[in-house]
Parts: sequence; structure tokens; C-alpha cells
Amino acid sequence: MKIKKSLKYSKSYLQKQFSSDDVKELSFTVCGKEIYLIFLDGLTDKAAIGRQIMFPLKELSEVTLESMENCILEPELVRLTDYEQIIDEVLIGNTVVLADGVEGGISAAAKFFEKRAVAEPPTATVLQGPREGFVETIQTNISMLRRKIRNKDLKFEQIRVGKYSETIVAVCYVDGVVQKGLKEKIVKRIKQIDVDAILDSSYVARFLAEHNTSLFKQFGMTEKPDILAARILEGRVGIMVDGSPMVLTAPYILLEDFQSAEDYYVSRYRATIGRTIRLISILISLLAPAFFVAAQLYHLQVIPLTFLLTIVNSIKGIPFSPSSEMFFTLLIFEILNEASVRMPKYVGMVVSIVGGLVLGETAVSAGIISAPTLMIIALSGICLYTVPELEREFSVIRVLLLIVAGALGGYALLVSVCAVLVYLCAFESYGTPLLAPYAPLVIPDLKDGFIKKNMSDRAFRPFTFNSPNKVRMRLHKEKNKDA
Repeated sequence: MKIKKSLKYSKSYLQKQFSSDDVKELSFTVCGKEIYLIFLDGLTDKAAIGRQIMFPLKELSEVTLESMENCILEPELVRLTDYEQIIDEVLIGNTVVLADGVEGGISAAAKFFEKRAVAEPPTATVLQGPREGFVETIQTNISMLRRKIRNKDLKFEQIRVGKYSETIVAVCYVDGVVQKGLKEKIVKRIKQIDVDAILDSSYVARFLAEHNTSLFKQFGMTEKPDILAARILEGRVGIMVDGSPMVLTAPYILLEDFQSAEDYYVSRYRATIGRTIRLISILISLLAPAFFVAAQLYHLQVIPLTFLLTIVNSIKGIPFSPSSEMFFTLLIFEILNEASVRMPKYVGMVVSIVGGLVLGETAVSAGIISAPTLMIIALSGICLYTVPELEREFSVIRVLLLIVAGALGGYALLVSVCAVLVYLCAFESYGTPLLAPYAPLVIPDLKDGFIKKNMSDRAFRPFTFNSPNKVRMRLHKEKNKDA
């Protein structure tokens, strides 16, 4: 409905729409005409409203839409023509100005609200490299990415999502580098989201997932601007959500979670060693408990004799079968993990110490669990957190493999591992294979795989992401000339 010239009607209509105590109204008279301001307390800078809106308006000699627009000292001004626009502008923290006898209104961006300071993200600490991380304010996050990529081809497309939350979701990409059709496909799916509220980026990930029943995630996540900049410069798309410090990236490949931000700020030898250690750690975490149970129950011949004697001596008097004992120990570990994460920081440290030292030692001494089982579960838990981004997925797979090994033995365990690998090889998200560049094999992209090459060897963008602009570095070789 269009804004009427009658200020009395406009005030009555808006007061019915905003029946909340945090909606503030101001009225004053200029040249015999009443001027009306409406804004949200807590989202606006009252000092700026008085200094940059009210004082200039009181100096007017004539009250018209043009004169008000020219005198307000705010860089962001929007002309409003209907009441729905007024409601939207007030809810995002802007100040709306209306005048009696004037058809239309003006929105001025005098925003101010508390926000968390930029700091090093707790999920991606580094010894070398940038230490800044995204925060919950999308404007701040956009500015941080702009500082990394100072180019006009960096684009942002903002969509409001959520019936009640009206959350801003920003799709960011580099024009000319992004994979063709990818941005349009993601924007289309975001616009189709019909839900009451979007409170975090994980909400958006659930709606955009192409395989809703899959255990494995289909979007990368990062809190660091340098990682996001590197990914969208490969031809990918970033998805920022107002209110969340976690930024989604698509397409996603499993390898990126084995790569650390610090890998690109240290020597390639150290980065290669680190990635190899993470891969070995995950294999130990997934297979060690299941293999140990299968060997005890079905394949004693694969255990070295000296170690077998140690196991036999340690399990005397244990009331559980090998598989039940492993499940019980794993359950205790998961309970301690949940408690330490959710309890207050300093209390959580105490719980970890008590659980790891006192409870574990006491359980072994009391003959409830054996020392080898406790050691394997502890090693498996430590190895799992070398790749914390995949902890949720791999912890479920670890339990499933343990069930198969305890029920059917080592051969069934081997078949299960092969089945998981076949599933991962066939899994695609937004046209990109999850196990790329290893399945399918993309030889040029192996230069930034588990074995990392020099920067000069990676002159082309990853072929996995099908960027139309393949070249990201031009090497100039100096030619030796005879004197």
C-alpha cells in the first residue's frame, strides 16, 4: 500500500504494525508541518539520528521529499513509496522519516549495534599466517573478504531468507572464475527456501544439500577469510549467513579437510608430512578398534605371539566379551567428550583429566576393561581429532565398522571398507566428485594433494572445479644471453 500524505494515517498504521516497546517514535514541527521519525532501539545510533537527521531537518525552510533528502547527512538514503518498505527498513535498523503532507518517505542508515570483535577463530588456530576470523556480522565479513580480493570481479548477491528472521544470505564469487552455472544453481535453491527462520549457515547447508540422506557433508566450512578467498579463486562459491561466523563453500571435496590453513605458509615438505600424518591418523582411528576386536574373536593368528600373551594376561577376569568391552570403552570416551565440550571451560578441563587419568586407571585396576582396549580407544580418539572437521562423520563410521567386525569378523570388515570407498568414489555434489582429484584421477590437481608441490608448479586452477579461467599464475622465465 502506497504511503499517504496524511501523517496521522501513517502513524496510526505503523503503530498497529509495530506494537513493540523497542520501536521508538519522534515527532517535531518544521515550517508548520509535523515530521515523524520511527526506528528500533538497540539497532540505531541515537546520537547520529540527532546530529545527522534531526538537526538538519530543523533548519529546513520548506518541507518536501527532495529538501529532506538533500539535508539529511547520511550516505545511505533510500526513497520509500509504500508501507511494506517502511516496515522492512525499520526492521533492519534504519531510521524512517515521514512528513505531513508529503507523499513518500526516506530511509536513513543510522545503524549501530553491539558485535563481536575480529579475533583468531578457535576452530582454525595457526602458528603462521593470518589470524583474523569471521564474526557474526555479515557486513564485517564482506569487508574482510574485500580486503583479501581487491577486484571489481568479486561479486556478492544478497537474498533475504526466513519468514520471520529475514536473514541476509550473501553468495560471493569471482566473476569469470566461478564454475559456469554454479552460482545460478545455488542462488535459485536459496530463493526456494521457505522456513520460519535461518539462524546459522548450517541451516542453509541442509536445504542446499543434493543428498539429504547422506552421512557425509556436502559443503566446506571455514572461519578464515584467507581460506575463503583461496577457495573462490579456484572457481568455487562462498555462502555467508548473517549471524554466523561459519562460511559455506561449494563444491566440496574430502581432501580440503585434510589440508590445513598453515600448509600454505610453511615449506612444502612440512605441509606434505602434516597431510600424510592426518591421513594415517584417520585410518588408525577408523580401523584400529574394529581390527583389534576382529583379531581377538576370529583371527588370533594375525596377532604377534608376544602381544597375544600380553592381551591374554590383561583380559583375565574381564566380564565383557572383546566387542562389548570395546563398545563400553568407546561409550565412556564419547560421554567424556560430550561433557568436556559442553561444560564450562575450566570445569571441562577437570572432567577431561578426571576421566582420562582417574576413571581410566581405576577401570583397568578394577578389571572392568583391559589396558590394550583402553589404549586403542584413546589412540583412536586422539587420531580422530587430527581432522576435526570430519569428526562427526568418521565417529559414526568407526562405530559401524566396529559392529561389523564384532559380528562377522575381519573379512566382513574388509568388505565394509571397500563398500565405503565405492560409495565415496561414486558420490558427487554439484557435479564435483567427493574424492577428487584421486577418484577420478585428475593428474594436474595432484600437485596440491597429499603431496604438496611448490607454488610455481600450481600455475593452473584445479581442473576439478571446471573454472572457465584456467590460468592463475603466469611464469616469466629469464633467458640467459651470451655476452
